[in-house]
Amino acid sequence: RFEEALQEAQQVDKLLSEGPGDDCLEEKFPLLGVPITVKEAFSLYGMPNTSGLVNRRNVIATSDATVVSRLKQAGAIPLGVTNCSELCMWYESSNRVYGRTNNPYDLQRTVGGSSGGEGSVLGAACSVVGVGSDIGGSIRMPAFFNGVFGHKPTTGVVPNDGQFPNAHGVRTSFLCTGPMCRYAEDLEPVLRVMAGPGVSKLKLNEKVSLEKIKFHCMDHDGGSIFVSPVDKELLQAQRKVVEHLESDLGVQVQRVAIHKMKYSFQIWSAMMSSKDSEGQEAQRFTDLLGDHGKPVWPLWELMKWLVGMSSHTLPAIALGLTEKVVNLNLSGKAKLVSMGKSLQEEMEALLGQDGVLLYPSHPTIAPKHNSPICMPFNFAYTAIFNVLGLPVTQCPLGLGSEGLPLGIQLVAAAYNDHLTLAVARYLEKAFGGWVLPGKV
Repeated sequence: RFEEALQEAQQVDKLLSEGPGDDCLEEKFPLLGVPITVKEAFSLYGMPNTSGLVNRRNVIATSDATVVSRLKQAGAIPLGVTNCSELCMWYESSNRVYGRTNNPYDLQRTVGGSSGGEGSVLGAACSVVGVGSDIGGSIRMPAFFNGVFGHKPTTGVVPNDGQFPNAHGVRTSFLCTGPMCRYAEDLEPVLRVMAGPGVSKLKLNEKVSLEKIKFHCMDHDGGSIFVSPVDKELLQAQRKVVEHLESDLGVQVQRVAIHKMKYSFQIWSAMMSSKDSEGQEAQRFTDLLGDHGKPVWPLWELMKWLVGMSSHTLPAIALGLTEKVVNLNLSGKAKLVSMGKSLQEEMEALLGQDGVLLYPSHPTIAPKHNSPICMPFNFAYTAIFNVLGLPVTQCPLGLGSEGLPLGIQLVAAAYNDHLTLAVARYLEKAFGGWVLPGKV
């Protein structure tokens, strides 16, 4: 929507030249004139809203999602919508509507998903602020792979209304909408606008003393058989963060080994498919693929895919197949759900009101296109925090030996988003934050 954006920018220029003092404008329009982009899964008036699903290719939004409306009211100017994975349930942003999004640091690499288009345009300096959503790492993985900042807020603070697909049943406790930004300092003001009245639940006005934070560090999940080992370069980057915190702030970073994290993927998968407190079943992915029509038969779609006749991507078909398998072992699923609740209590007790956990963003740096299908559960490093309901800030840590972004997750207890945001601002100064692609 470049033409509309230019017109809106001219109106901002006019307002600035004729209007009241800057202080008054800043209070009323905290994001006045700031260009933003929006994940295509969110409604942005007049823009496509397909979520990468072929049978929605003609769907045009007739209203704005709640967060989009709030950002517009705060003065932000949307440039357009960005690509995502099919139905936002895979960590590569490729679909049969728009095709594949490439990583600005290496076109042969994935941008992550499902908010991968956002990660890509922010990393490539096409936009300064983005709207993303996250049920298994869909803000944090793209932010990591594309070298920008992303924040998954505490569950239930920012409204999810106006996106497709939206969460139902138990998943409403796991889906989070949040900001993606090139610069750490932009996360908090954008989060304030997105949260609206819900911002009162957070402690964003509290001054954070970094020296008083109790830092904890975990190098890996404990060795899950479903997940790749963490790259040496990422371990080294995390070590440098620990060393800098200890030497510069005079704190002691405590190494922890939380045993249940080894079962992150299994816990996430079981909790995602469990019933809510009222006994309502989680919405089936095969129903979503049908988009209010007949549910999709994944085995039939796989046969069609093999001969190039399916309108769905292979990861979406595979997810439909695994969904059926997960529900076969009900007693095992109940044990995993119980383990998840126990892990949540353990994590909240560890972090308390003044703790931050350093944890890898992903076991590998941005993988090459299509390779995630070989290690489909690597997203467990981000997904576990969705079912635990904890706030997490993804923080870039410069570029590695191949010129690809490095990064780390900063995790706090519920409603302590202010801690992770403050640490992200600190680490941006120490490690340089976002790096322009092609600069090195």
